Amino acid sequence: MSLAVCPGSFDPITRGHLDIVRRASVLFEEVVVLVVINPDKHCAFTIDERCDMIRQATAGIPGVRVDSYYGLLADYVRAAGAAAIVKGLRAMSDFEYEFQMALTNKSLIPYAETVFLTTSVENMYVSSSLVRQVAGFGGNISDFVPRCLVKTIMKRLAPQPGEDGKTEAVSHEH
Repeated sequence: MSLAVCPGSFDPITRGHLDIVRRASVLFEEVVVLVVINPDKHCAFTIDERCDMIRQATAGIPGVRVDSYYGLLADYVRAAGAAAIVKGLRAMSDFEYEFQMALTNKSLIPYAETVFLTTSVENMYVSSSLVRQVAGFGGNISDFVPRCLVKTIMKRLAPQPGEDGKTEAVSHEH
């Protein structure tokens, strides 16, 4: 059985992430969407919340399961018996970092390949940080995240009436 691991922080999962997972599920018999815990990142959602959101978003995709892991990705891949690591690329700026990580993983687990999938054109600019920023200002994120998650994400990130900070537009005209 061919198994691939699709790692990330998924804080939150975006339509771009979901596109990569769907396409990976066609290439591999099983895909593990792995929430990798990075102690240097301050996430808006807990590990359990991120896993739950990914499960909701991937519910209709056969052969996909969700897991989380704290430690080296290479160790998880080895323990799972995965043949590949699937990473999505949006732009050349992603490639440099991801290429470095692929070479590192190749040295740690020589039998596992890193497979790069380029994002669909409509998702090239979408990132979790963009979603957090737009939602944090109360903007419409429905084009950026799976529809089933819009309310959950907005409930956590959108400014609520009565919070410190202004929720009204401010004009800077003189």
